[in-house]
Amino acid sequence: MNKIVVLYPEPADRVAFEDYYVNKHLPLAARLPGLKAARYSFRVSGLGDSGTGSPYFAVFEGDFATQADMAAAVASPEGQALLADVPNFATGGAVVVNYPVEALLG
Repeated sequence: MNKIVVLYPEPADRVAFEDYYVNKHLPLAARLPGLKAARYSFRVSGLGDSGTGSPYFAVFEGDFATQADMAAAVASPEGQALLADVPNFATGGAVVVNYPVEALLG
């Protein structure tokens, strides 16, 4: 499996970010070809604290069968539309990483 993770720093307007993200951006993400599973959260915090200590407030995780599937999804028209949409809501920017996943347990 290959995972893509998008980390979002605090935006200028959190309420506007969350509304746009849920109602416009995530529906675009759901159309990515080859996307096997996806998750997101607006409650990112540092480990062992009560909501502080993280430079990010939101995260998205997407799973693809392979690196090639993920690359094809990003290169697709749906992927290009998704990337072009980021500046519409992510005023704090976005950090994108991807990697193959190796099992530890299960």
